[in-house]
Amino acid sequence: MQIMRQMLDETDRRIVAALLASPRASWRDISRCLGLSERTVVRRATPLYADGTLRATAVRNPAHFPHLIPMALRIRCRPQKIRQVAGALARRPDTLWVDILGGGDEISAIFFLDGPDARNALLLRDLPATDAVDSWTAHTLLRVFPTAFHWTAGLLTREETARLAPDPPPTRPTPPTSHDIDTALITALTEDSRATYTDLARRAETTALTARRRLDALVRGQALRLATEVDLTLLGAHAEALLWINVRPGALEQTAKTLSVHPQVRFTAATTGPANLLIALAAADLEALYSFLITTVGSLNGITTLDTTPLLATVKRTGLTRRS
Repeated sequence: MQIMRQMLDETDRRIVAALLASPRASWRDISRCLGLSERTVVRRATPLYADGTLRATAVRNPAHFPHLIPMALRIRCRPQKIRQVAGALARRPDTLWVDILGGGDEISAIFFLDGPDARNALLLRDLPATDAVDSWTAHTLLRVFPTAFHWTAGLLTREETARLAPDPPPTRPTPPTSHDIDTALITALTEDSRATYTDLARRAETTALTARRRLDALVRGQALRLATEVDLTLLGAHAEALLWINVRPGALEQTAKTLSVHPQVRFTAATTGPANLLIALAAADLEALYSFLITTVGSLNGITTLDTTPLLATVKRTGLTRRS
């Protein structure tokens, strides 16, 4: 097995940032965007996928799959068992994120639960039966704000990002009609969202043209988000944190929209539970994190309370388990 990269140079980082902004961008489009030769892009990027430094995947939007219940859980554990619990959560197919939080006794996990029975089994059976778990709080994700997904670690200019994705998604996208090949297509994209249309067509038992049209419809209608998974420290983000924020109800929408477009914000969701806004932040260092809290968050009048939880370790991200 090849060893994942421990560091990237500036050219590698900019190529990775382009793949974060546009996970299926062609080598030619990336070369034009960054002012590099196509040969350089291929030579730099291909080994990153081969050794697992980069992984291409896709994530469903629960708003377009009514049976899914998206939840964020804060799970308090016995510190000596926290790695064991985090590993067990990461092995579940219904977890997308599993992070160990800064105190070393708490886990944050994002679940896409397959209906009320799966939710009740988790909350009323699985967690209570786990001796290492002391307590938890559950937050249903009411709305995810997609603008936060355009995070590029500040390595691309707005113009470069726009060149990779020239057509912004509509504010209220038209949900794509369901198609009988969608399940197979989404499964294939989850395993490799850069798979060729020929490979996708083979997996979905259709034609390459139909696979392309369905993929475009799913992405354009925001039923599916293509993603590139990478360890953010390789891009210079050494201070990740979750912000659990209480916002006055009348200010919730505007506060979420304001924060979701900030270049350090990777995820924004309105939630139920003790906090009603969840933010995932990726900053260069603790000083940058502090600056975000006092300037960006501090300037918003609708916020009443804030709980900042730094990430100690990431076990699973975007549905993919991290290598130890």
